[in-house]
Amino acid sequence: MTLEPFARPFPGPARILSDLNPQLIANAFVAFIFAASGPVAILLAVGRGGGLGDAELASWVFGAFAVNGAISILMCLVYRQPLVFFWTIPGIVLVGPALQHLSFNEVVGAYLATGLLMALLGVTGWVRKVMALFPTPIVMAMVAGVFLKFGTDWVHALHGELWLAGPMTAVFVLLMAVPMLGSRMPPLIGALIVGVAIFMAAGGFEGDPDLSLKLVEPVISTPAFSLQAMAELVVPLAVTVLVVQNGQGFGVLTSARHDPPVNMVSVACGVGSLAAGLVGTVCSCLTGPTNAIIVGEGEPKQHYAPGIVVGLLALLFGLFSPVFTQFLLAAPAAFIVTLAGLAMLRVLQAAFVSAFSGAHVLGALVTFLVTVSNISILNIGAAFWGLVFGYAVSRLIEKADFAKEPL
Repeated sequence: MTLEPFARPFPGPARILSDLNPQLIANAFVAFIFAASGPVAILLAVGRGGGLGDAELASWVFGAFAVNGAISILMCLVYRQPLVFFWTIPGIVLVGPALQHLSFNEVVGAYLATGLLMALLGVTGWVRKVMALFPTPIVMAMVAGVFLKFGTDWVHALHGELWLAGPMTAVFVLLMAVPMLGSRMPPLIGALIVGVAIFMAAGGFEGDPDLSLKLVEPVISTPAFSLQAMAELVVPLAVTVLVVQNGQGFGVLTSARHDPPVNMVSVACGVGSLAAGLVGTVCSCLTGPTNAIIVGEGEPKQHYAPGIVVGLLALLFGLFSPVFTQFLLAAPAAFIVTLAGLAMLRVLQAAFVSAFSGAHVLGALVTFLVTVSNISILNIGAAFWGLVFGYAVSRLIEKADFAKEPL
C-alpha cells in the first residue's frame, strides 16, 4: 500500500490531556497566533486587491481555518504526530496577479483541479519518491532561509519599537535563563502577557476594530474550468504545496525525530483543497512555521497533543473569523513580529545545525542563499528554486555525499 498506516490505538481525551503541559499549550497558542496574524493580513490584502467583498473574504478565512483545523485534528489523532495544516502563502501570492485577469470562479476551478492532482499523487506514492530525492541538509537549508526573516524582523522590531519589543524580549530571556521561573511561566506566554499589557496601556488597538461576536456565513463558490486558469495556476500551486510548503513541514518534523506520512499528507492536502476551494480558499498545505513552534519543546511522543489544540483553535477562529481577524490585525505589528521571532529562535538554531553540520554543505549553502534572495522565476518563489539550485550544485560537486546515502 502507498498510504501509510495509522498509529493505533487512537488516543482518547484522557490521554491527550495527559500528554499536554503548560509549555506545550503555550507553544500551541503562540503557533496559532502566528498563523492567525501576519498570514491573515496577506490573505486579506490579496483578496481585497482581487476585488473580493466582505462576504467572500470572510468565507476565505473560514475555509483557511475551519477546514484545515478539522483536517489537522484528524491527522494528529490518527498518526500521533504534529500534522497541522493551513493554507499556502506562496499560493496566495500566485493567485493575486491571476485575479487581475481571471474571474474568481476560474481561480476556484484551479483550486479544485490542484486538489485532485495532489490527492492522486499521494495515492500513487509519487510524492514520497520525489521528496526522497532531496537530502535533509538541503531541505533544512531552505527551511532556515524561509524562517530567517522571522528572526530579522524581531531584530528590526527591537530597533524600531523598543518600547514594546524590548520588554517582551527581556521577559523571554529572563524566563529562559532562570529555570525555576520558566517552569512556572512558559517564556513565550510571559512575553505575550507583557506585550498585551504594554500595548493596551499605551492606547490599545490600532484603529477602531468592530469586535462584536458574530458567526461567519460561508459563501459557496461555483467553479469555472478554463484552460488559461489551469495552465497558469495548477502546476505552480501544486509545486508550492508539495515541494516548497510541505517540504518545510517535512524538514521540521524530521529534525524533531518524527516520521511524517508523506503520501497521506499529500492526500490530506488534496482533500482539504477540494473542500476549502468550494468556499473560495486557496489550497491546503502542511505548515512549516506552525509545526516548528509546536515541536520546539517537549518529547516527540507528546507533540501531537498541541497540534490538536491548534486545530481546535483554528476551528473556533474559522467560525468566528470576523471578530478574531479584526482583533489580531488591530494589534501593533511589533507585537506579532516579536512573538513570532522569539518562538523561532530555537527552530532557526536547529535548522542551521541540521543544514551545515554534515554532508551536502555546499548544496545547503546555495539553497540557503537562493532562498533568502527572495527571487521569483516563472511565478514560482525563491524557496522552490533554492531547492532546485542547491540540489543541482550538490549533485554535481558533492557526489560522494550522495554515494553514502542508502537507496
